[in-house]
Amino acid sequence: MWLTPDWPAPASVVALSTTRSGFAGFKGASTGPYEGFNLGDHVADSPEAVAENRDQLLGACAGLASIGWLNQVHGTDVVTLAQSPVTVPSADASISKVAGLGCGVLTADCVPVLFCCRDGTQVAAAHAGWRGLCAGVLTNTVQAFNCSASDVLAWIGPAISQAHFEVGAEVYRAFKADFAGPASAEIDSAFKSVGAKSGHYHADLYALAKAQLLAVGVGWVGGAQRCTFAEADEFYSFRRDGITGRQLSLIYIKP
Repeated sequence: MWLTPDWPAPASVVALSTTRSGFAGFKGASTGPYEGFNLGDHVADSPEAVAENRDQLLGACAGLASIGWLNQVHGTDVVTLAQSPVTVPSADASISKVAGLGCGVLTADCVPVLFCCRDGTQVAAAHAGWRGLCAGVLTNTVQAFNCSASDVLAWIGPAISQAHFEVGAEVYRAFKADFAGPASAEIDSAFKSVGAKSGHYHADLYALAKAQLLAVGVGWVGGAQRCTFAEADEFYSFRRDGITGRQLSLIYIKP
């Protein structure tokens, strides 16, 4: 009941995005606005419920010993995980070469991207809200790999779709001024004017992420193209609900 990439990664790499409906045999311990399989411990959900959900996830993922959780700050820093951190680092991406140590990012509309190298020796996860995406968190994650970008695979998980992501002109201007890699025409095509509101746009974060990954030379880019806002039964969405949980996009190397 979670999403898995259909990508040319080696069998030793496990990648998935959870949904709020949990998985077979466990629908989640969270209740109220977080109902289901909430994995975010920073959203005022019951700590006991979140701990139970996280424990159930670990138990359901063969070969997963621990997850390198992050304090996500909409930035561009990438941390290298050698072991599960005692103190949760403030960063928006992580990379690991350690079997059983998972890289994961929590989202509820922002873009999660999972990465691996073709030989399966390195994996990474990145959280890209529009600010982090524009500032280069995905480029930084690709550059953290000890291999050519052409040997990196990237899978984009569920995020808010263009139809539901309305932004002001300042977001469009930021991408035009600062977004490295894609051509100006590609950026323009990802912003559609909202006819009834001058200076407002519907932004396609999925298209922007894919364009930048291809521009930096990533060898394979694909994704779920599932909308967190529209699919209320399956995904948490901050834009839709305000008070809500978080789903996790996770990747690790099986021992």
